[in-house]
Amino acid sequence: MTRHVSSHPTSTDLLVLHALRCAGFSGRARVAAVTGLAESDVESELIDLAVAGLVTHTAGAFGGWGLTEAGRSADAARIADELASAGARAAVTAAFERFLVLNPELLDLCTAWQMRAADGAMTMNDHTDAAYDARVLNRFTEFHGRAEPVCAELSAVLLRFRRYPVRLAEALARAKAGELEYVADGTASYHAVWFQLHEDLLATLGIPRH
Repeated sequence: MTRHVSSHPTSTDLLVLHALRCAGFSGRARVAAVTGLAESDVESELIDLAVAGLVTHTAGAFGGWGLTEAGRSADAARIADELASAGARAAVTAAFERFLVLNPELLDLCTAWQMRAADGAMTMNDHTDAAYDARVLNRFTEFHGRAEPVCAELSAVLLRFRRYPVRLAEALARAKAGELEYVADGTASYHAVWFQLHEDLLATLGIPRH
């Protein structure tokens, strides 16, 4: 008999705190994109987290929010508690193992997007060959079809993982519509979201990045 595990919700303040853990130094809009929360709710949580000494704000055109050491420790402790209370370690571990199988392929796809063979040597892909780009994007589409079940496994036990398939699908759709930066450039690209998922899995399972 298959044991079904109910999805475990994450509190709003932990969603915001953990977004900074996985995405790094970010502005309010990016935290909203990562979490799926309204910017007004994100701002409110960030202010409260700052008062608690868990995040800090840097002003200016390139400013944003980042974790303090206390914030990083608090996030690690709360994420560990969440994983334990949801009884989700086995499921997340199994999904992470499947993720690790896919990860090298995603990195190869990003390399194929950014570089290509010309006259026997590798050169930067200047994206003037639409047919080549279309072939690589088709490979991304096929890859995404195999990544979705991994995201579904994670979402089935921890609701906060539901944002990843949404963001990955949006990045792929925008890339296929001609916004090529959504493949591997910028903070909302397919590669960037995938990297954040990797960070999230490591943080959730308490595995240090080597």
